[in-house]
Amino acid sequence: MKLTTVTQITIDGVMQGNGGASDEDRRNGFERGGWARGKGDNETHAFINQTYQRADAFLFGRRTYELFASSWGTLTVQDAPGWEGVVEALNTRPKYVASTALTDPAWSDTTVLSGDVAAAVRELKARPGGELQVHGSGILTRWLLDNDLVDEMTLITVPVVVGQGARLFPDAGPDLALDLVESCVDSKGVTIQVYRPAGRPQYAPTA
Repeated sequence: MKLTTVTQITIDGVMQGNGGASDEDRRNGFERGGWARGKGDNETHAFINQTYQRADAFLFGRRTYELFASSWGTLTVQDAPGWEGVVEALNTRPKYVASTALTDPAWSDTTVLSGDVAAAVRELKARPGGELQVHGSGILTRWLLDNDLVDEMTLITVPVVVGQGARLFPDAGPDLALDLVESCVDSKGVTIQVYRPAGRPQYAPTA
């Protein structure tokens, strides 16, 4: 399977608390949650539904898994008009969680990866199939990139600057070159960019 990451971010790179509830994630005093709610047009909504439908399995960090389990995991397709593809995929496909703290997951078809996570992810990637998708899960996404386990990453950028919150990439961290595979912008200014990691960037020589 191809490992793909899908992340909603702001113009200033924040990914924290993007969901429908303003109090979804209040870590470190974050007060500006729900910044992605109502953003994106019908084409972007269709893209997100289709993306989830492509998944053969999902991989989560613990925090994102628990958020998804308490929201999407409690819904049926009748409960979420417009997001039927997301609900159907999340509740019928295998889910894997990288965690040493989660021991008894309640969401059906969930497997906890608590040992050698890198080896476990490589084993999942070696299986036949389409995509092993990571949604949100910022800490996990950074770790996967650092370990060269990401095949493709999708950034859905909402045209807003929130000025606080956890960012996808830290102020100081590993560098990474990216090849652009696909790019589009919807009628509300939400951009979707699909990248493939391409090693380290090339820098200008010192004077």
